Amino acid sequence: MTDFSGLFTPFQLGKFTLPNRFVFPPMGLEVCEGGIPGDDAAEYYARRAQGGASLVITEGAYIDHPSSGDNPLLGRFHGDDAWDAWRNVATKVHREGGICVPELWHVGLIPSGPDLLAGKGIVFRPELGQVSPSGYIAPGQKVTDGMTQAEIDEVIAAYARGTAKAVELGFDGIELHGAHGYVIDQFLWKELNHRNDRYGGSPRARGQFAAEVIRACREQLEPGMPIIMRMSFWKMADFNARLADTPQELEELLAPIVDAGIELFDCSQRRFWEPTYDDSDLNLAGWVKKVTGVPTCTIGSIGLEMDFIASLSADTTAELDLKRLDDLMRRFDRGDFDLIAVGRAMIAEPDWPTLVRAGAFDQLKPFATSLMADPLMAHVK
Repeated sequence: MTDFSGLFTPFQLGKFTLPNRFVFPPMGLEVCEGGIPGDDAAEYYARRAQGGASLVITEGAYIDHPSSGDNPLLGRFHGDDAWDAWRNVATKVHREGGICVPELWHVGLIPSGPDLLAGKGIVFRPELGQVSPSGYIAPGQKVTDGMTQAEIDEVIAAYARGTAKAVELGFDGIELHGAHGYVIDQFLWKELNHRNDRYGGSPRARGQFAAEVIRACREQLEPGMPIIMRMSFWKMADFNARLADTPQELEELLAPIVDAGIELFDCSQRRFWEPTYDDSDLNLAGWVKKVTGVPTCTIGSIGLEMDFIASLSADTTAELDLKRLDDLMRRFDRGDFDLIAVGRAMIAEPDWPTLVRAGAFDQLKPFATSLMADPLMAHVK
């Protein structure tokens, strides 16, 4: 029997001591009517804290910038009509003992994830005034001009405003969505960043925009409030994309972000067990921690037999995979990463951490595609 006790040890994140290593991650579920999370959404997040997630990260929420995103069913972190609803999310997660942060999001030129996953493809929408480092919507597809310095400053200021509001609303810190091909990631990814100023031209320069966002947000946070950054190699536009071809390039890319004071990298993979580079079985979270020394969180089909994209096919069910959990613990116990994020499995079973601690694997409900039709009501207790 695999020993899972390490996942139930405390972890220091900024000024907060998490009682265990479980994170409920951000997932764009399209449940925010008009961009506003209802009371059922607040209870959904709180229920996962009650079930054992010590850190709850909200779905991506659009910051206060004209082209941050316009899907009316995804979170909006601006506008007077939204503030009480977001405060309610933080309050209800705290009621259950969880730490809660919003994921602040700007899509850049890439449409929101659910649109792409639904097969709508990548469409440039000039009427939104969409921005990106070099005007590329996908590798080799330039559709507009790159951002001016004034436009860069405007986006950074919008992240800072969102951070200040998060503090005011009672959240415990922030996560920046720097993954999957959205605006921060567009600066990190050399296929979309063709700049030759201080924001491009070398791995370190490509990390500069993220570093400036972090510094601007840090000024709005109270001491000890953490900044987390989600990052990924895979993109909504290219599942096989790579941010860095070698560990040395990865270290150089992330160095400005480390210098800016990031507390945690949230490393997104479709499958946590896949190695990032040849000659090592380290996954992305393992390599990021190795080259930066910064704590990491791993995510990617934890506990399930199929990855996120595959599980979105009609009428599919992703069952528990105990062998993958054995592999997860092997990696955790040798120190590859510090936290684990359990997404779809905790939609299906909010008590996932509690049941794992009790060894009650037979009580873990499988994830079914049908749950996505109404995830807020999935196994409510």
